[in-house]
Amino acid sequence: MTSAAAPDHPWLLPGALRVDATARAGRHPRRTTRDWVVDTLCFLLSLGWVLVATNDAASADPEFADPLSQRWMVPADALLGLVCCGLLWVRRRWPLGLAVATLPLTAFSMAGAIPLMIIYFTVVVHRRTAVALGVTAAGLVANFAFNHLRPDPHLSYWGTTAWGVVIALSVLAWGMFVRARRQLIVSLRDRAERAEAEQQLRVTQARHLERTRIAREMHDVLAHRISLLSLHAGALEFRPDAPPQEVAKAAGVIRGSAHAALQDLREVIGVLRAETTAEADPERPQPTLGDLPALVEESRVAGVRVGVHEAVVAAERVPVAVGRSVYRIVQEGLTNARKHAAGAAVTLDLAGAPGDGLTVEVRNRWPVGADAGAGIPGAGTGLVGIAERVSLAGGRLEHGRDDSGDFRLAAWLPWPA
Repeated sequence: MTSAAAPDHPWLLPGALRVDATARAGRHPRRTTRDWVVDTLCFLLSLGWVLVATNDAASADPEFADPLSQRWMVPADALLGLVCCGLLWVRRRWPLGLAVATLPLTAFSMAGAIPLMIIYFTVVVHRRTAVALGVTAAGLVANFAFNHLRPDPHLSYWGTTAWGVVIALSVLAWGMFVRARRQLIVSLRDRAERAEAEQQLRVTQARHLERTRIAREMHDVLAHRISLLSLHAGALEFRPDAPPQEVAKAAGVIRGSAHAALQDLREVIGVLRAETTAEADPERPQPTLGDLPALVEESRVAGVRVGVHEAVVAAERVPVAVGRSVYRIVQEGLTNARKHAAGAAVTLDLAGAPGDGLTVEVRNRWPVGADAGAGIPGAGTGLVGIAERVSLAGGRLEHGRDDSGDFRLAAWLPWPA
């Protein structure tokens, strides 16, 4: 990105901290209020110097007057000074060209000294250091000629030349300082803009990751609801002669589960919608360890035989994140049991204490002679998500068929004392 203080662009305005779009398109930008004030002050200062220098040359004692202060040279020098004053209004567009074109005037024009110095200062501010040094060297050569053509009656030739060198080098140092300061300001501004952009990117990424995490949790909930739907619908399919009370009860469970599944699906879509604002985000499901009894009872109502063995010390002190992870692990275990081992008994073991961690195990018998095609289809990502959740929590996860032939899903989660 081109900075406003870059010295190789003639359209850059003193003190500006940006490059106008019209300048990048090849057109000179409009002057700002500050530019008009600065240019007006420079013009008035230069005009005042032309008047003072012309009056001084016209009223000088002929005995001490230099050879170029006689007769017609005084009004000619004043005219050149006025021309240089007018050139100040376009120095921003062509600083180097004006400096080169007016360089011969510095060898003899007294009235144009101030406007020529301002043009030289503009070159130092807006051009590379090598260019500024080249113009400075040429100006010093012209300074030697000026002191020879227009000697000072009160100082020696070398004294006047030394003063000219000091003034030129002072203007050079001042201009380079101004340019360096502007470059520093623009650099700091660019860094701040980049830091702000990176911060916004990190916030966007964090929001995306959070939405993805919520969507995964909702996927687990939705899979649990749909598995209940499939289980009750299968019971009605295989027992069309069931008593009306059981049919009505199963239909009520199906209706409630379908309604809950639709609500969960609506929330998933809301979370994944990219344009969702923070105020419009759906409520996040935040189950805890205290919600496990309701989850187990829901599975029992659906016809799953679930045995629970709990040995948790100070269960009320279980961290919220740990309790939520336990809930998701049990939910995934019960869902997998209904999908792949319909009719098998499920055992849930939960134990732990502060400082020792929390252990959860869901176990069910491996299905024998079951029709693989009759099972509830799954996405195959439930255990992957559980493994990722446990890993992020700093725990351990084991799943698969054990030596006894049961399918076992077990996890250990850290529980600080």
